[in-house]
Amino acid sequence: MVLLSLVFVISILALVFAGYLTKWILNKDSGTDSMREVADAIRTGANAFVKRQYTTIGIITIALAIIIFAVYFFLGKFDLGWRTSVSFLFGAVSSAVAGILSMWVAVRVNVRTASAARKSIKDAFLIAFRGGAISGIVIVAMSLFGVALIYYLFSIGIDQREVPYLIVGYGFGASFVALFAQLGGGIYTKAADVGSDLVGKVEKGIPEDDPRNPAVIADNVGDNVGDCAGRGADLFESTAAENIGAMILGVTLFPYFGLNGILFPLVVRALGLIATIIGIMVTRMKNEDQNPMAALNKGYYLTSFLAAIVFYIATKWLLNNNIWFFYAGLVGIVTSILIVLITVYYTESTYRPVKSIAKASLTGHATNVISGFAVAMEATVLPVIVLSAALLVSYKFGVMSGVQHGGLFGTAVATMGMLATAAYVLAMDNFGPITDNAGGIAAMSHAPEEVRRRTDKLDSVGNTTKALTKGYAIGSAALAAFLLFSAYLDDVAKYTGMKVVVVDIAKIDVFVGALIGAMLIFLFSAFAIRAVGDTAFSIVNEVRRQWKEKKGIMTGKEKPDYARVVDICVKASLKEMVLPGLLVVAVTVIVGVALGYESAAAYLMVATITGILMALLLNTGGGAWDNAKKLIEEGEHGGKGSDAHKAAITGDTIGDPFKDTAGPSLHVLIKLLSTITLVLVPLFV
Repeated sequence: MVLLSLVFVISILALVFAGYLTKWILNKDSGTDSMREVADAIRTGANAFVKRQYTTIGIITIALAIIIFAVYFFLGKFDLGWRTSVSFLFGAVSSAVAGILSMWVAVRVNVRTASAARKSIKDAFLIAFRGGAISGIVIVAMSLFGVALIYYLFSIGIDQREVPYLIVGYGFGASFVALFAQLGGGIYTKAADVGSDLVGKVEKGIPEDDPRNPAVIADNVGDNVGDCAGRGADLFESTAAENIGAMILGVTLFPYFGLNGILFPLVVRALGLIATIIGIMVTRMKNEDQNPMAALNKGYYLTSFLAAIVFYIATKWLLNNNIWFFYAGLVGIVTSILIVLITVYYTESTYRPVKSIAKASLTGHATNVISGFAVAMEATVLPVIVLSAALLVSYKFGVMSGVQHGGLFGTAVATMGMLATAAYVLAMDNFGPITDNAGGIAAMSHAPEEVRRRTDKLDSVGNTTKALTKGYAIGSAALAAFLLFSAYLDDVAKYTGMKVVVVDIAKIDVFVGALIGAMLIFLFSAFAIRAVGDTAFSIVNEVRRQWKEKKGIMTGKEKPDYARVVDICVKASLKEMVLPGLLVVAVTVIVGVALGYESAAAYLMVATITGILMALLLNTGGGAWDNAKKLIEEGEHGGKGSDAHKAAITGDTIGDPFKDTAGPSLHVLIKLLSTITLVLVPLFV
């Protein structure tokens, strides 16, 4: 009880700290009347989308909770059924609240960042970063508090070794809602972005965030509902699912560490929050000339260093001073840093990959696309090597601990290490859409050129932070997926009575399950990308219609109907998100019920591997195309308006649904597959 009390206290104190940051930001100047007018339009659009989106998600979630209970009831497992259904709903609500809070903060910080940019880039940076930090802290603290609370409630009158198996529904609920939040938000943001760019930049040659573009408000709304609400729900479910999976593996070590081994993941996450808060508070720009990315990196490295200290303390305290598990945690921390650095290499304009795409633009649209896709495929290699090494080394350290089943727990501890800095990374991620919106507000409110230059500099850094966060998210998803796969096998062993669960890929039904798992990733990605294309088609036609019927828009005498484009995005994205989301659940259930637990295991593992590779390809390729375009816009190869620039816009447009819709949704899909198979084990055996 002492350990759980510590987790509760730290979680609540972290939420109080987030409240302090919120009050600090809301007391800042909210800009000119023109700035507030633009910000109000963005906020209204974002609120309208989220309200309708979560109404749809809520209906689907309640229906699925009833189905889960019914399945367990008919299997004669009433007690397990109501506990799983309740934890599923609790996880779903928690994930929804996390996403909504992320967006709520972002749509209020954006205008204050734009306003601060009138004075200095230092002030704008601090407001934008701390605004992003609010979301990071709240999401990790809520995830931690939620898992600890449901663990405590379900442990009343029950052997505490059984409780981790009873709360897997919490992770399933969080993953289920996160998939729809990320997918729906991704479709919205990229459909608006693609539509806005195609008619604005390509057809009319007007700059980004030009108020004459009817799709510009929808584009800015998309930054919040996709990058903030979607990614917030994504990392919420990552930390929740990883905590529960590690707790299940901790049960196997009960003879060695007792309850300490089960609660170790929660305590480490709680102490990691303290390290993150320290890192956030010391992060600031020294002067106007400092690179904002350098300031962010300094805070990130400090947070990682403090996280290592946290692991040492927790290992010494809870795991009988077994130093090998501390080393496994270090593997995870180092892995997170390496994944971030690799992502920066492939998406930053100062390195070879992006430069090669920009250079290829000189010979046309096709060569830009060919070069970009080659970079995207190449970008899977180094992350796979790093993640493979992390799993092998952390497993070896676990074995060297001398504890039976210590190898798998070593990989779990490495996953904890990688996610130890999740709150700080999420702060950097939300920094991106906040500064992007701030630039849009500055442009649409006709702020002085100096203000726009400052917001552009922050926006450029924000593009990098968004890219590296996607790399971090898929890296942590990969480690967490292996952890959850191990938890699935443990759960199967528990229900079947087998000491060792073997998955024989040479069996025909098992091979078929694996094949279906690989296929699912491609089909899901196709649905997500096509949804963006179809919605963007409607937006392009609407913008063309407005320009044709309202001649005064381009001369500044008439105001575009921004709300009409926002409405198209809302309706289309909500409609398009349902099928891919339900497809994942339906295929998983069919494979498990028709082919059995062993085929479901092969399905899960191969889908995970394929999903990791596909997400790396989509995320990194899209980010590289985006920054190749920005490199040309900075003056390379003819600059804005050149033929190379037009070719780069084509590549960037292709990459948009890759990096902001299908790719991020696959992060969630990977873990959703793990949590749903965990929940439905009784149905498969």
